[in-house]
This record gives sequence, structure tokens and C-alpha cells, in this order.
Amino acid sequence: MQAPHKEHLYKLLVIGDLGVGKTSIIKRYVHQNFSSHYRATIGVDFALKVLHWDPETVVRLQLWDIAGQERFGNMTRVYYREAMGAFVVFDVTRPATFEAVTKWKSDLDSKLTLPNGKPVSAVLLANKCDQGKDVLMNNGLKMDQFCKEHGFVGWFETSAK
Repeated sequence: MQAPHKEHLYKLLVIGDLGVGKTSIIKRYVHQNFSSHYRATIGVDFALKVLHWDPETVVRLQLWDIAGQERFGNMTRVYYREAMGAFVVFDVTRPATFEAVTKWKSDLDSKLTLPNGKPVSAVLLANKCDQGKDVLMNNGLKMDQFCKEHGFVGWFETSAK
């Protein structure tokens, strides 16, 4: 007799300023490819990653790629609805995008909570670390402290290349 098959669907947001690499991270994760041709996301885009967690469990990650300028609009409340977590992305070569992550986190926390009333988990992604200008990332302890102070569950250096 075959074991019961379990399926889980999780909506995850990928948010951050314009040009930080949100779409590239998603394309690398879902399709294992990278394009150096930049095309700004308009509004929102979606991707689905299917994970075979174990022989009985399938996890579907619905990744919502929110355009970088959307924080200034009224649509984020609609886009954020029913998400279970978020990745907040910044570009290590552009300090202003790091300064903006607290605004993105505040926007997220003001518009979305879990059914139990708690904020959704948010992970900070320090993107484009392959470009060598990672002055921001030189102190992991400072980044850990920043995450603790601003409600991020953690942070990772990443590159879509």
C-alpha cells in the first residue's frame, strides 16, 4: 500500500528596491539560469518551485517577485496577502538599497501578519556578493545584530550568477 501523499503550497514574497536582483535570484533558483539583460518587473511576477521534500511530501513554493517601485504604491497589500514568508533583497554594491530594507520590512509588517497575528518570517538577502564591493558584509556580527534589531530571522550573502 502506498503511503499517503502530502502536498504543501507556500506563498513567499521577494521584495526590495529596483535593480537589486530579485528576478535574477528567482530565475536562478527555479530555472538554474542567469541573464545579464536587465528588464524591470512591472507590478508582480510569479514563479513556482516544486520540491520533493521526501518520498511522501511535495512542497510547492509560489515565489512572488514584487516590482521594486511597488512599495510606493497601494498594491503591495494585495500582493502580500496570504504570504507565509518573505525575502528582502538588497544589492551589496549600492548602500542605499541596504538602507531601504527597513522600509520594505516596515511595509511588510504593516500590511501582513500570520493567522496567529505574528509577523511573517523575513530573511535578508545580501545580493551581488560576487561583485567584490561587499563593504557592508565585512562584519557578520553587525549583520546578525541588524537582523535581530529589525525583526529578520537571518541573512545570507547570495549571487544569482
